[in-house]
Amino acid sequence: MASLLTVLDLADSDARTTEDIFTGVSQSMPLGRVYGGQVLAQSIIAASRTLPEQRTAHSMHGYFLRPGDSSKGITFAVDRIHDGRSFSTRRTQAYQEGVPIFSMIASFQDEDPGIEHQAPMPDGIPGPDDVSDDEDHLTGLHPMSKRLFTDRPVDLRHVTKPIYTSVEGERVPRQAVWMRTRRPLPDDPLLHRAALAYLSDLTIQESVLRAHGVPWATPGLKVASLDHGMWWHRSGRVDEWLLYVQESPNALGGRGLATGRIYTREGLLLATVAQEIMVRVPESGPAG
Repeated sequence: MASLLTVLDLADSDARTTEDIFTGVSQSMPLGRVYGGQVLAQSIIAASRTLPEQRTAHSMHGYFLRPGDSSKGITFAVDRIHDGRSFSTRRTQAYQEGVPIFSMIASFQDEDPGIEHQAPMPDGIPGPDDVSDDEDHLTGLHPMSKRLFTDRPVDLRHVTKPIYTSVEGERVPRQAVWMRTRRPLPDDPLLHRAALAYLSDLTIQESVLRAHGVPWATPGLKVASLDHGMWWHRSGRVDEWLLYVQESPNALGGRGLATGRIYTREGLLLATVAQEIMVRVPESGPAG
């Protein structure tokens, strides 16, 4: 948790440019690549630093351009594209050693009244206390791979058995996951929105893999996030249990699309997510 709070605490840069410049550190990762959810969250924090306090993120779309190096810091350049009476638009570019690794455009809005409805939370899903912790399913993983789970600041509980080493049960393009941070976070709503972006990248790819019986441990499997869209509907706390309902409507041409809806335990829809991934399954691996 200390690591998560550290990466979300960006510093103002002293560089004299026409853009707002911020710098941040990366979480140490066993495989050496920056976790996508981290740079998503940091980009939202950077953009929010240039806004009036009352405006909060309601949508973003970002492209992962290059894999980042988790041993190096990241520079965030924010371009103030537009400020209107109710909405503001920002573009954030994340750089390492002068090379862009992520590009995002996001929109922010004042809190306004209006019409309201939401898709209901699915019925019949066991609660987080009725499913096992994901760490109970790590038998057989390489010690370095285990570190990805034991060192992370998030408690994850798959409603169906996770697909780390094998895919059990029906091969369907959908799943549900309970998630929350392992420790309480400060009350800052911006921090919780950014942390929700961090969590949104953790398991969304798995609805694509589950449909084809492909576990993460498949030798030679290559998966990379291409882009990420997110729409925040309501405020909520990420240190309380959230249900992430995920589905993949399509896979073709080495790409898979996944969508997700994030609910509070009481059934409030906090956010909707969409991500497309590149996926390469070895010919000898599981077939869809």
